[in-house]
Amino acid sequence: MPSSQPLHTPALPAASIPPARQRLVGVALATLIIGGWLALHLWGVFFHRWSAIDWVRVPLLIALQTWLSTGLFIVAHDAIHGSLAPHRPRLNAAIGQLCVGLYAGFRFRRLAASHQRHHDAPGTAEDPDFHAAAPRAFAAWLRAFFLRHFGWAEFATVTAVLALYLALGARASNLIAFWGLPAILSALQLFTVGTWLPHRHGANAFADRHRTRSLHWPWLLSLLACYHFGRHHEHHLWPQLPWWRLPAAKARWPESGAAQQVGDS
Repeated sequence: MPSSQPLHTPALPAASIPPARQRLVGVALATLIIGGWLALHLWGVFFHRWSAIDWVRVPLLIALQTWLSTGLFIVAHDAIHGSLAPHRPRLNAAIGQLCVGLYAGFRFRRLAASHQRHHDAPGTAEDPDFHAAAPRAFAAWLRAFFLRHFGWAEFATVTAVLALYLALGARASNLIAFWGLPAILSALQLFTVGTWLPHRHGANAFADRHRTRSLHWPWLLSLLACYHFGRHHEHHLWPQLPWWRLPAAKARWPESGAAQQVGDS
């Protein structure tokens, strides 16, 4: 059971910026991600014509669309925390719903409620993103994670869009390359870097009751891997920081060998 004591939140380690500036930067980056995803998605699904050079070009485009798909979810995640557009809840909700709707027909408010439970009791049986029965097993945890978040409503929405695309003349090969594969690969990317690696139990204790660790990767690798979401301990300490500010956040104590043991209650 999680402790009834509040999770400790130290002062922000990075210089604060005015909410208006954070809102401007956040919405601008979200617009680039959403616009890039939509442009490549529509072009790939409806207008791409296969040629001899596609064995080089298409894998690169799939990788780009996978990264942009991951970006949709990261933008929505910031919207859940209100860090996308500070003090603008309706704007956060509108952009968040657009992102998760494009991603896989998800419902923003349902995801927001689930994610709040994750932050309330991270790494415990009450955490909907944690697999308490197999806290180290990748495949079992991934399966439980997928089934928990992708339900019948999402399946029906994706099926309806797929039927519409086929009716409009989209080719099956285009749908697989520019929609299906990026969706699957980005889900694996989000789960691996944003959930399993930070929250899985290991030989060392977690640093505190947030029960997470950070992946201290170089800046560019961190960006490409999951929009710096591997800086996961920092995110749990300061959830009001948007993804693009996480590299500036530095945790103030070691993340291994801490006195707080995993699973303490």
